[in-house]
Amino acid sequence: MIRIGVVAICAALAACAGRTMVESDLQIKGAPDWVNEGTNILKNRNGRLFHGVGSAPPMGDMSLQMSTADERARAEVARILSSYMEVVSRDYAAVASAGESASQEQTIQRQIDNVTHVNLAGSRIIAHWRDKKSNVIYALAELDIQQVQSTLRSVQDMNAGFKDHIVREGDNIFDRMIEDKAQ
Repeated sequence: MIRIGVVAICAALAACAGRTMVESDLQIKGAPDWVNEGTNILKNRNGRLFHGVGSAPPMGDMSLQMSTADERARAEVARILSSYMEVVSRDYAAVASAGESASQEQTIQRQIDNVTHVNLAGSRIIAHWRDKKSNVIYALAELDIQQVQSTLRSVQDMNAGFKDHIVREGDNIFDRMIEDKAQ
């Protein structure tokens, strides 16, 4: 009995020591892949894309339900775009001169927030799906990294070094994030 207890404890400890695996597939039968995969960054033949998935339960008003799902999908795009911009900011700070002041870093943070907000207007809803069992509506919002870079090029009052860094290194940083996600 003691041996079985020791073996069980060792097995549990070995399981805890392994890499945590999170199942991201919602496994909704009949749902499009994008519903089951959820919010994501991806690189495919269409480009480097931020995909946000939002959903809304039945509300008694189909139009309200759909616009709620749309806004939640856009909020997901904003969340992952903000994460991407934080990675870009850290990368820029690592290569920028050590003489940058804290106020300049705060300015860059405000600029990141503004870029994220402006780019949400560039995101678009590319798909909807309604689960016939639950009547939950799902929406898929998409934003291309090229849209982000185009927006940055038109911003006049952005730190020039930071702006150049995003335009020059943005694709590479995006690709690294995809690689990190896959590991």
